[in-house]
Amino acid sequence: MKRPINTTAAPAAIGTYSQAIEVPGLVFLSGQIPLDPESMVLVSDHIEAQTEQVFKNLAAVAAAAGGGLNDMVKLTVYLEDLDNFAIVNEVMARHIDAPYPARAAIGVAALPKGAAVQIDAIMVRPDTQAPVSGDR
Repeated sequence: MKRPINTTAAPAAIGTYSQAIEVPGLVFLSGQIPLDPESMVLVSDHIEAQTEQVFKNLAAVAAAAGGGLNDMVKLTVYLEDLDNFAIVNEVMARHIDAPYPARAAIGVAALPKGAAVQIDAIMVRPDTQAPVSGDR
């Protein structure tokens, strides 16, 4: 009933987890940090470049599952410094169209490999989305 999603276009899992797990209609994407998929090294010390790479990594995993960033329905953003939240918002707006997914932002003491940002997501597979009519 659950299927692992793996792609070489995103960083390999560095622990006992899958890049994503698909269940009927939904894909749960593990947290992505700003690692270059080939070198497995942080792309930069700057939060904007790190956030750009995180969205590239999420997009690669989403594509491997048959979707894209605009199919995300929930994001959780982990930041070492919540003062960087505005920068994350700017980068997110370049990668995801409105209506934006639900989102939570959490300040953390540390992230793997010294990253400044990590984002995980829940995606609805595009082929299972029902049309939405009107506001509720």
